[in-house]
Amino acid sequence: MDTQHTAPPTTEFDPDAFLVVPPRTFEDLRVGEVFRAPSRTLTDAHAAAFQTVSADNHPVHYDAEWARRHGHSAPVVHGLQVLAFTAPGATLFPHFIGEVFISFLELSCTFLAEVHSGDTLYPALTVTGLEPRGEDGVVVTEATIHNQRGELVLSGQHKYLLRRG
Repeated sequence: MDTQHTAPPTTEFDPDAFLVVPPRTFEDLRVGEVFRAPSRTLTDAHAAAFQTVSADNHPVHYDAEWARRHGHSAPVVHGLQVLAFTAPGATLFPHFIGEVFISFLELSCTFLAEVHSGDTLYPALTVTGLEPRGEDGVVVTEATIHNQRGELVLSGQHKYLLRRG
């Protein structure tokens, strides 16, 4: 019995060519493009982990009785934890701009509704502005998060600096 196998021809592997999506430039982006993150259902474990990392010990985040006495239906997920779901890295956006990305310039947001353990969040970044600045350009995105009931729970804005061309 012949046990020898013929190996396939070898080709040189280039890690720099191993990309999730084809890279794009500042000029390739379009106002109105949407970069969505996968939906996520928050659990008590997520809230506890964020509480540990942030050191935020306010009882509104973990004490159900305290939260109820103060007008909340349940402990409230930390606002900064909700904001973290708008991280560009949660979407494919940084894969598209990886070759031209310089920096994350700024962000702002408004918290519009409470988020509780058990809520499912749907984050998205929508390109709302492309501002050329010499050899660079600023990409402005609207950051939004909706919950499973279709309610907008967070609205904000991110700005990124990219190399042009």
